[in-house]
Amino acid sequence: MALLELKNLHKFFGGLRAVNDVSFGVERGQIFGLIGPNGSGKTTIFNCINNFYPISGGDVLFKGKSIKGLKPHKICHLGIGRTFQVVKPLRRMTVLENVTASAFCRVHTIKEAQKEAHDVLKFCNLSGEKDKLAKSLPIGGRKRLEIARALATRPELILLDETAAGLNPSELDEAIELIKKVRDRGITILIVEHIMKVIMTISDRIHAINFGTTIAEGTAEEVANNAAVIEAYLGEEYAQS
Repeated sequence: MALLELKNLHKFFGGLRAVNDVSFGVERGQIFGLIGPNGSGKTTIFNCINNFYPISGGDVLFKGKSIKGLKPHKICHLGIGRTFQVVKPLRRMTVLENVTASAFCRVHTIKEAQKEAHDVLKFCNLSGEKDKLAKSLPIGGRKRLEIARALATRPELILLDETAAGLNPSELDEAIELIKKVRDRGITILIVEHIMKVIMTISDRIHAINFGTTIAEGTAEEVANNAAVIEAYLGEEYAQS
């Protein structure tokens, strides 16, 4: 049984079909990549999984049970954490305070929450930044803080939305290593990413969409060589060459 399963997922915004009959399963322990050109519906799928957007049709199952219609905080409590494409930390709070706030998803005292936060910050290589205001961090630090906040909720599955966007080459390598460490911690990962170095390096399996519709699924090599994927990213002339 897949840890997360999307069954014939649809999301309409008026007459626009943002997600059109998408189905896939993410197995426990996998890094599962979700790719597609800009505007193809990737973040919309994340928002449907978390019920930030109510789905228009189909179902989302977590550990074999439907989570359709549950409030986002209930879905988080079930064990699904996520990061956001546009990072929005609590800007006037410190890095430690940001992660401590997330830790209250699982613990009930400030002492327990701070201990959880210190452990997560160490894991994300942010201990040295713990007393800085979140708004003062550079983009690489804010991206790691976003992951730390999600990890503090103790997820079984984490949704990573463009974690590597805006990073320089050394930060990119650090991001790849951190994602692998998260998986090695026993956390299943569903990741949206435009940077092919990241998605092709770390993914056990990749699902590709375009205009909200599935066009391919397979290993990194299979998807990279798929004519429909090449056409979606580079144009029809490249797919035919």
